[in-house]
Amino acid sequence: MKKFTVLFLAGLLILAFGVTANAQAPKLEFKASGFIDAQTFYGYNVPQYNGGAGLYGTTPANYAGSPFGGIGPGAAGWNKADTHWESRAHLKFDAIMGPNLSGTIFFEIDDKRWGAPFASYPGNGREESMFGAWTTDRLAVEVKNIYIDFGLPYFGIPVPITMRVGAQTIGIRPQILMASDGMGITAGIKIDPVLIAPIYAKALEGNDFQDDDVDVYGLHANVKLGTFTVGGYGLYWRANSYPLWVTAPTGIPGFPATLNPTVAGSNKAHIWWFGAYADGKAGPVNINFDFVYDNGWVEQANGFVGAPHVKYEGWATRGKVDYPWEKFSFGAVGMYASGSDARKTSTSGLPGTLTATGALSSKVSGYVVPVGSEQGPANGESMVVYSMEPAATGGYGYAERANYSSLSPGAFGGTWFAKIYGSVKATPWWKVTLQGLYIGDTTKHGNTLGNAVKSGTTILRDDSDIGWEFDLLNEFQIYSNLRLFTGFGYLFAGDALDVRRNLTLTNTSPKDPWAFRTRLQYTF
Repeated sequence: MKKFTVLFLAGLLILAFGVTANAQAPKLEFKASGFIDAQTFYGYNVPQYNGGAGLYGTTPANYAGSPFGGIGPGAAGWNKADTHWESRAHLKFDAIMGPNLSGTIFFEIDDKRWGAPFASYPGNGREESMFGAWTTDRLAVEVKNIYIDFGLPYFGIPVPITMRVGAQTIGIRPQILMASDGMGITAGIKIDPVLIAPIYAKALEGNDFQDDDVDVYGLHANVKLGTFTVGGYGLYWRANSYPLWVTAPTGIPGFPATLNPTVAGSNKAHIWWFGAYADGKAGPVNINFDFVYDNGWVEQANGFVGAPHVKYEGWATRGKVDYPWEKFSFGAVGMYASGSDARKTSTSGLPGTLTATGALSSKVSGYVVPVGSEQGPANGESMVVYSMEPAATGGYGYAERANYSSLSPGAFGGTWFAKIYGSVKATPWWKVTLQGLYIGDTTKHGNTLGNAVKSGTTILRDDSDIGWEFDLLNEFQIYSNLRLFTGFGYLFAGDALDVRRNLTLTNTSPKDPWAFRTRLQYTF
């Protein structure tokens, strides 16, 4: 299959360049675009990007997930306010050689803190994401994307075909499933009114002489039906090394004893996602609907008898109805994502690991997103529990759970919510939105975001109430290219956020979390 794919793509390239080689060279057009922003964060008892979170539950150690200090019981940030500034910039260059050929180089520059530690990001000896250090001059420029776009000739068949080759954003319905950057080849085949988009990506290349790669295959299609666009997709991860990277012991051959290198994981995974969606208008009402189902398994590559394979089967759905009326807009959003059973699922989901009851992990029924998906930051549903302002550096969000080496619940897995909102364009330059959400927990025999235990026991408590959240959002258009966003959110915390107090058999509750955030953004 791999050889056929390579030969097919090579053939397309030969045909494309063979026909166009003798054509007159068009004039080069050079474009630059991007943004520069400045962000403020002021919050209370709200995790800051819980990266690397497990599939089920949490612990006081990673309750916040911030490299600058957690908020779990006993941590410096527990029941205290947190305030800091951050910044991000994008710089994208497009070299356009006519309507059928262009190349893109896209940089991202991050500052995780204004006034970051002088030498490096704490503990890792590197300087990326730290241009905010005093005296600046940091090594903070990151390569985001580098790719070529080109159109294939028709050869008498009136079917436009476009190709994108290189490091690009591999995305399918990012708000609920996948948004990740990586090396790949994607295409767009337009057969009116149908658009077909094949996807191939290389998530991991292990040893060149072994079949230990991680390959991603997908097919996405949609059709315009009246006022609606209806689509569907399938995505398959063939991971012969899983997790993509794991920490190896120090002193292994080829690495100095002082380093802790990462190597390919010792498991295999085969995971599928199938989804359908519809976007459009029914009279004056805008409607969006998504449904996603995941299925597959993870097993130890060496077939160890004591570590049976772990079955994956979860789902998520989301619907939104928006009614615009003159300067106003009113709407409702509902989302449900399946949760796991704590008796069957460990925090990592890996074969051979133990659940909270001491049994071997055997099934993950909670909804999961692909490895490295940034669905969490992309969903933009709320200020406290979920996340706001996509493309910002980070943010507040209990449920913003990403993992760049393993499957993770993203923002939605193990939760559900019902939201209503209303907004008004008060002036040509000011839009204000008020929204309220009830957020619930769908994990069984345990909690998705907390790890409270039954009184006097080590048995996990099963709660359903994450809480009520209310948000006030403002958007000020200072100039056509200069925008200020402000948002305040307050969560009346439910029992499902309680955590076990250190190693004792008692629980503690966070005081009601809240977050205030601003973002000044210049786009060009």
